[in-house]
Amino acid sequence: MSGHSKWATTKHKKAVVDAKRSKLFAKLIKNIEVAARTGGGDLAGNPTLFDAVQKAKKNSVPIDNINRAVKRGSGQEAGGADYQGIMYEGYGPGGIAVLVECLTDNRNRAASDVRVAFTRNGGQMADPGSVSYLFSRKGVVMVPKNDGVDEDGVMEAVLDAGALEVNDFGDAFEVLSEATDLVPVRTALQEAGLEYDSADVVFYPATQVEVDAEGARKILRLIDALEDSDDVQNVYANFDASDEVMAELDADD
Repeated sequence: MSGHSKWATTKHKKAVVDAKRSKLFAKLIKNIEVAARTGGGDLAGNPTLFDAVQKAKKNSVPIDNINRAVKRGSGQEAGGADYQGIMYEGYGPGGIAVLVECLTDNRNRAASDVRVAFTRNGGQMADPGSVSYLFSRKGVVMVPKNDGVDEDGVMEAVLDAGALEVNDFGDAFEVLSEATDLVPVRTALQEAGLEYDSADVVFYPATQVEVDAEGARKILRLIDALEDSDDVQNVYANFDASDEVMAELDADD
């Protein structure tokens, strides 16, 4: 039976990946619609839409789906939902600060999903403002480590464009900037011929809380539960886990 159980496990893991991919596609499409509704359907004149489309392409969202989302968002095609942005705040296990960014057409459903995820995974929701002050808006561009790309080269390309720092994430470099400098930084990378995987304005923690393997398992379980909601676009948390802890977690899979 070992062969059968191995196949069952593989099949289950593939189903999880496929389910997450379909959720990711839906969230990326929603981002495009909202960006097009807010700033118009012209990619050249709407940098937020440009970045949303680039991210969708990098994640293999079919081009037809992308084009339809732009048309729905910009009003060229019927069927776009009226998505509202809502931010929820809370604490995860171990007092980790958590921000949950939602785009939803049903506020009650979004609030219920978020509350249930917190309650069932050792967390609790918090009053507005009680957690958000621990984060600030920053621009983050992820640059993959392709042949010939090194930290010095990335820093040289983005320094004059307003980059604050470049961090080594193993298989990619994170370029951090003020939110208002995201487009100049991304443009500087393009002009230097450096590819990037994503360019986003995010909530970046001012300080991070180091967690052990058990703490990391608990907070990641909460983040997974939150991200499982179709209304949740992004989850930010102020925890940090060492390479050793992450290796231990990888060994769990």
